[in-house]
Amino acid sequence: MAASFVVGGGGGGGGGPSGSGGPVEVAVVASSSASTEGGSALGSAGGCSAWEVASGTSVGAYRGAGCAPRGLALLGGEYLLAAQPGKACVAAWELQRKDQLQQKIICPGPVTCLAAAPNGLYILAGIAESIYLWEVSVFSRSPGNLLAILNRHYQDLSCLAFTDDSSHFLSGAKDSLVVVWNLFRYASELRPAASGFLQQQICQSRGRNLSPCWITFPLLSLWEISSGDLLLSVVFDVSLTSVTLDLMEYHLFCGGLDGSVFQVDLCSWPVQRERGFQSEREPGKIFKGHRNQVTCLSVSTDGSLLLSGSHDETVRLWDIQSKQCLRTVNYKGPVTNAFLTLAPANMLNPDGKPRVPLPKFSRHLHGVESTENSTSDGLTLCLGQHQKGSGESYLAKAEELYLLMCATREKNLQGDQEQLKIRVTELEEEVRSLRKINKGLFDFSSRILTKPGK
Repeated sequence: MAASFVVGGGGGGGGGPSGSGGPVEVAVVASSSASTEGGSALGSAGGCSAWEVASGTSVGAYRGAGCAPRGLALLGGEYLLAAQPGKACVAAWELQRKDQLQQKIICPGPVTCLAAAPNGLYILAGIAESIYLWEVSVFSRSPGNLLAILNRHYQDLSCLAFTDDSSHFLSGAKDSLVVVWNLFRYASELRPAASGFLQQQICQSRGRNLSPCWITFPLLSLWEISSGDLLLSVVFDVSLTSVTLDLMEYHLFCGGLDGSVFQVDLCSWPVQRERGFQSEREPGKIFKGHRNQVTCLSVSTDGSLLLSGSHDETVRLWDIQSKQCLRTVNYKGPVTNAFLTLAPANMLNPDGKPRVPLPKFSRHLHGVESTENSTSDGLTLCLGQHQKGSGESYLAKAEELYLLMCATREKNLQGDQEQLKIRVTELEEEVRSLRKINKGLFDFSSRILTKPGK
């Protein structure tokens, strides 16, 4: 599993043949403005479009509505999905049919973020504070099933992302939480109320909110997913609006509110867990050209090129080593999504057809009426602390008790009253014990802090 995660990127498929027989890398870009006509001119319309990175040749424009921030995804290398801003639907196009009007996937509410698994089997959508998980596998008995509605966040979702092996995904929201979820552990149960789905809560951004478009705080933190350890913390003199890593995880690129893009070297010596990045002291690590906030970043597969999109209605392609802008493409409307990927075969083959038809997506849970207890048996771990005690912390124990009490409340609706009373009594006794311990720790700390010096 990768040691870090990226917010706001899109997924990709396999490589398609180019004129020289090699893979073709394309840039897939979406703006917030709608497109009523599909055009061949590069960046000549709003909506979604794709063009070859090497030559700048337009691969095609996809007609229809604009795309919400972090709402663009490739599904199985055969479909392009785009969450429509402020609407309860997701637009879908077959990659090889650029002239078609989009299909529409009706959702329970406006989609604030969207992600498709790299293996092409699952789709995630953020709707208000809930995460909706659909299965699209042809091997499923009913493709398009809504497997789960996950409620762990307390405010609207702002970003969703899968790991490269599709085994886990991450969710971020305006409540300042980023949560890692184990997909395989959950999907194998084939029911939304499976226990142990929530793996760990890995960070909380010091009380600052994550907006749908940017992180309004000049602090960047890099975490390891498997352990939750904080690997790096960098303070900037500009608020950050986007972030990405190169494939080898040697460099970190951060887009700023002022239109600058900053490069942070992860393998520089000496190794420092906490750093400060000041623009005037590191001019050789800054890409300058955008006139407004940078909304999306993506690095080419060979690590030599950087793609950036901005609210100044442009997309820029940069040479990473020289920091020179190689190409600028203008769009009609603020650019909300842009990523580089190897072109799927269907994108370059006008006669190709999807191997799998896009299923009809269910708006109701498969086999279960409610998922209020979908996280009731999970355990949220507060990780990433520099020093961890050998025993379980008070906060972790309190969280566990809270989740158990939620499970007890849910079971109370189904019967077994006597057993529940016994369990509630045990929990109340445990809570009293923890409160006593907490009070003792508080009194001890107070005595130490108020003890007069000799």
